[in-house]
Amino acid sequence: MNTVRMPKTINFGKDALSETQYPKNALVVTTAPPDVSAKWLARMKIQDYMLYDKVEPEPSIETVNKVMAEFKPKNPSAIIGLGGGSSLDVAKYAGMEMKIPKILIPTTFGTGAEMTTYCVLKFEGKKKLLQDERFLADMAVIDAYFMDGTPEAIVKNSVCDACAQATEGYDSKRGNEFTKMLCKSAFDILYDAIMNNKPENYPFGSMLSGIGFGNASTTLGHALSYAFSNEGVPHGYSLSSCTTVAHRFNKSIFYDKFKEVIEKLKFDKLTLKAPYDQAADVIMTDKGHLDPNPLPVTKQDVVQLLKDIVDGKL
Repeated sequence: MNTVRMPKTINFGKDALSETQYPKNALVVTTAPPDVSAKWLARMKIQDYMLYDKVEPEPSIETVNKVMAEFKPKNPSAIIGLGGGSSLDVAKYAGMEMKIPKILIPTTFGTGAEMTTYCVLKFEGKKKLLQDERFLADMAVIDAYFMDGTPEAIVKNSVCDACAQATEGYDSKRGNEFTKMLCKSAFDILYDAIMNNKPENYPFGSMLSGIGFGNASTTLGHALSYAFSNEGVPHGYSLSSCTTVAHRFNKSIFYDKFKEVIEKLKFDKLTLKAPYDQAADVIMTDKGHLDPNPLPVTKQDVVQLLKDIVDGKL
């Protein structure tokens, strides 16, 4: 038997942000500075809310604890994650701990976090992938409004992330007919949007990707990427090379088209400060990504793939 989980309600399309009804006394968490979040909140037409805007990129469990310590005594009716994956992950974990509804509103359309039971936080300085059904949103709101004014680098990293998740999710051993259909459709939409300069289609492709990989898993490309993310490389940027070499290793049907995507998006080569052997040791502990990989992966494989990434041998 296969099971697919997704948010109870998904509001998407033009004006979804402003037409959604938000509960009173909700807590909004975001990374955005006040001048940006104020515009977003005005567009939402939300009237009665509390705001925490100190979520950092690549957030830690300490941030979640700060949010709960400050706002749990105020009995928020719901928690609204507004922003990129960092804001959504904090909202997921805090909402689960506080046992309140979670409303997730992505602004960068790359992580797919609004659709999944996954959460990524740092523990003692290292990113960890967590999975729990209680992380699932009660509502997700998807609106292309956020595309306007988003810096090009963020859009580029975000859409690369969505492409990596869709293609790795398709290849995952944990996938099924339903998730494969969603992942394939998502990548087809994203590939067309990237190659033919139609960024307005990124949010829908990312949404489908999130449901697809969120019920399967990502694989080797994501495991490799954390070696670079832990050195401060943006997640989507790290996936550009990491997922490409992972697809080559896995003989994925997406290898050629994924390579076309990263060439079109003009990603630079990656560098790695950590010794290959040391980085490989850390990657090999990432069973959440390596176990569902379609082919077995050894430490020697990982070392060679890291060398290929740094050397630009994609």
